[in-house]
Amino acid sequence: MSLKKIKKAKLDWKNLPFNYIKTDFNVRCYYKDGKWSKPKLTSDETIQMHMADPCLHYGQEAFEGLKVFETADGRIVTFRPGENAKRLQNTCEHILIPKLPEEIFLEALHKLVHANLKYVPPFGTGASMYIRPLVIGKGAQVGLGPAREYLFVMFACPVGPYYKGGFKPVKALVLEDFDRAAPLGIGAFKVGGNYAAGLMGHAFSSSKGYPIELYLDPKEKKYIDEFGTSNFIGISGNKYLTPDSMSILPSITNNSLSIIAKDMGMKVERRRIKISEIKKFSEIGAVGTAAVVTPIYKVHYKGKDITFGDENKAGPVITNLYNRLTRIQTGEDEDKFGWLDVISK
Repeated sequence: MSLKKIKKAKLDWKNLPFNYIKTDFNVRCYYKDGKWSKPKLTSDETIQMHMADPCLHYGQEAFEGLKVFETADGRIVTFRPGENAKRLQNTCEHILIPKLPEEIFLEALHKLVHANLKYVPPFGTGASMYIRPLVIGKGAQVGLGPAREYLFVMFACPVGPYYKGGFKPVKALVLEDFDRAAPLGIGAFKVGGNYAAGLMGHAFSSSKGYPIELYLDPKEKKYIDEFGTSNFIGISGNKYLTPDSMSILPSITNNSLSIIAKDMGMKVERRRIKISEIKKFSEIGAVGTAAVVTPIYKVHYKGKDITFGDENKAGPVITNLYNRLTRIQTGEDEDKFGWLDVISK
């Protein structure tokens, strides 16, 4: 269907929250008898559950997050969805869920967006359509073990910026008395348990007036792991640095920004980063799908504040990285890396 014939939903696009907003359809696939079904649309927002479904008792579930944009020239695109499909497969493999084929993931995505085109925010509003794919273990059982059946759901909702102020610096608190994940556990996989494990730390950080928390490695408390919901990046001279750790989620946004940084002539280093090094950085940021980049102007660690530039304005390198990535996503800059998947023209 031509986009010119699509009448947009009546929403205050420039003031959308980052929250659930009902759309017309979601997509579902079922795993039974050793195979995944084809994606099918439904308008039902609920999932029928048995009280003994394994996802409820043993946490056998995985999810993803990606965005859809309307570009400057009127196309509807998604950003690197194949990477999300691969990361979901990686998570599923680790928690013994049958892998969802990448072609089914992408078919579900296109079907979902086409069915909800009127909810894709117009170009220039600062909003996007957020896509949430998830897989849950189903089939009543009580003993510990992988489920026999699975449900894959993908839904969409239009969202505004993750943080109310948008691309604006915030302060962060280093947590020394909380761990989000273990080195050989599930920290590197996108499962709900990781986020449940971070709720107490986030509540503590928020109670102290810090909207974002930074975790250290759970073994020695010497190295930076990641922020509560985002990867850590640091800028030092012409270097783009990000932690190498077995307990952090491989961020597609971080990977994309590192490629852009290399293209800008920067040296990219992925290595263990001591928390003591943080004072040497000129800029730091939290990066992920929801917020893209959140600049950090102050980090509180061991009773002291370490500052990074102006609290009212992001640093020049992180600003440049953010602008380059978002302008590719919205079609304002050339997609030189082939990252955009065009859903509708």
